[in-house]
Amino acid sequence: MKNLITILLLSCAFSAFAQTNSSKSEETKVAHKWRVSMPYFIFTEPIETRWNARTSIQMIEFHVKRNLDNKNIIGVKFATWRLFQPMGINYWDGVVDKIDSGTEFYDGYLRETGIGVTYQRMLWKGLFATVEVLPQLQTYTDLDGNKIKNGFKLYNSYHLGYHFDFGKKKHFFIEPQVHVNQWFFDNNSPEGFKEFDDKYGNVFYFEPNLYLGWKF
Repeated sequence: MKNLITILLLSCAFSAFAQTNSSKSEETKVAHKWRVSMPYFIFTEPIETRWNARTSIQMIEFHVKRNLDNKNIIGVKFATWRLFQPMGINYWDGVVDKIDSGTEFYDGYLRETGIGVTYQRMLWKGLFATVEVLPQLQTYTDLDGNKIKNGFKLYNSYHLGYHFDFGKKKHFFIEPQVHVNQWFFDNNSPEGFKEFDDKYGNVFYFEPNLYLGWKF
């Protein structure tokens, strides 16, 4: 059922990409055609946790988007992060407690890096929905940073949020939102990682986030 929902969502996203060129006559003028954004967490995580700490995810994420019209926005996403425990541990599994106790930590780290595509649809006023598809290359390492093996993951996320503009010319914006994250083909984990990955699913529900951005 989860895979069926994902396929339907991805089909809707790619259909929207294909339909944009057929509606040029209906396009309305947009004030700012381009935008860049990144998660607020990028700024706060290094303050709360040292970059090389055991529980630091060393995350970098950056978006460049193009407003096709006042409803449809496409973009490119770059992201990299370092995992020290399975991504599938949800809030009701005690994800925060497991970070504090260290009971589910990998025997090393998993670095995931990729470039993907995004589609954002404005639904009503500032309310929007977004689908992001991010192929990722994986590198498993031990605690000293020595590579164990490589892998691949297709990481997808589905977002619902609200867009707020600020300033006289509405250049600056914030987007509080909630995500559902799902991934596929993540089945190449080595010993010391696999036992933890097999324990949890491939979906992380209801991740809150806040994006900061600039339109031009």
